[in-house]
Amino acid sequence: MSPLTLIKMALKALLRNRMRTVLSVLGIVIGVAAVITMVAIGEGSKQSIKDQMTSMGTNAIIIMPNRDRRGGVQMDASNSAAHLEEADLKALKAEAQYIDAISPMISANGQAIVGNNNSPTQLSGVSSDYLTIRNYAIEDGVMFDDEADRMAKVCVIGQSVVKNLFPDTDPIGKTIRYKNIPLKVIGTLKAKGSGDFGQDNDDVIFAPYQTVMRRFNATNEIRTIYANAIGEGYAEKASDEVMTILKERRGWNKPNDPFRIFAQEEMIATMTSTSDMLSLVLTAIAAISLLVGGIGIMNIMYVSVTERTKEIGLRMAIGARGRDILLQFLFESVMISLLGGFIGIALGFGAAQAVKSILNWPTIVSISSVIISFAVCFVTGVFFGWYPARKASRLDPIEALRFE
Repeated sequence: MSPLTLIKMALKALLRNRMRTVLSVLGIVIGVAAVITMVAIGEGSKQSIKDQMTSMGTNAIIIMPNRDRRGGVQMDASNSAAHLEEADLKALKAEAQYIDAISPMISANGQAIVGNNNSPTQLSGVSSDYLTIRNYAIEDGVMFDDEADRMAKVCVIGQSVVKNLFPDTDPIGKTIRYKNIPLKVIGTLKAKGSGDFGQDNDDVIFAPYQTVMRRFNATNEIRTIYANAIGEGYAEKASDEVMTILKERRGWNKPNDPFRIFAQEEMIATMTSTSDMLSLVLTAIAAISLLVGGIGIMNIMYVSVTERTKEIGLRMAIGARGRDILLQFLFESVMISLLGGFIGIALGFGAAQAVKSILNWPTIVSISSVIISFAVCFVTGVFFGWYPARKASRLDPIEALRFE
């Protein structure tokens, strides 16, 4: 019997019991749509996290003192010497071969005030390399010079600060008061958007780090140093080199490291791995509904075989082979599954777009997930339809004709 004939017979059988067919298809539709949607959410989240973290640069490393503090009390007195200072910065610039950009980060908290406008924006003391490390760019004006503007009361501001403090005027040349200290705006930054964890990367005020360190914080201590490795794949070597230089400067011979160094490559890999695991869990949960749909197909096929026992006996009596009966019922099962797959894929696309539009979650429907879902539907139809079809093909024609 030709495949075309089998398809026609399977269609006629399915159309004779429309409601039963619809209910069987519905189980597969829900399963496939759930899988497509969950995979889209997982892929979208993974890509969003990766994009946000790479906005800082894939080659970036962060250096911080390794201090174990609880309730504001330093627990390890041996780490009391483990603080960063300007001499460390100069040593790293001079000696580190795997670093091509480096900048301290000294923060001050307060209100930025211009006339009647104010904004609780953090003031960050940095060097000019910080723009390269964090992928910032000047839009208007200039960046301050590390040597010429060492202690100058100047600043560069982000677009959110421009909107909050200078809504109707050009900020270049204007003055911002921060903790009652005036800072002249000499440049504005191009818009950058949200950061790693949703913070506004445009709500920033950058000033020379010596200015913030001495005029605002009255300290020589640097809390954090940002640096860029010379290229992709060099972050680990750069981290080891930085730790070696800092230890040698202090003659450090204790078993614990005086500093913590975070490589952006490692953080991206860790976050991607966590996101992959979450995607796998979500997909596995959604796949359960696909399994339930497959069991529903098996149940319906069993009922169909029982109801059509006499028909099977009659077809066998006039010459149909067991293989023909097997293929007929197997085609019905596969058609139910594939029809549910087509509808489920379309519904999954729609659900993913709805999640993106309504909940504002990032979603990506990958071609691979569609192909896999379609393949799984075919396998589901064959797997769950095989046993009922095999049972039908092994019926005794005489006993089938006598069936009431």
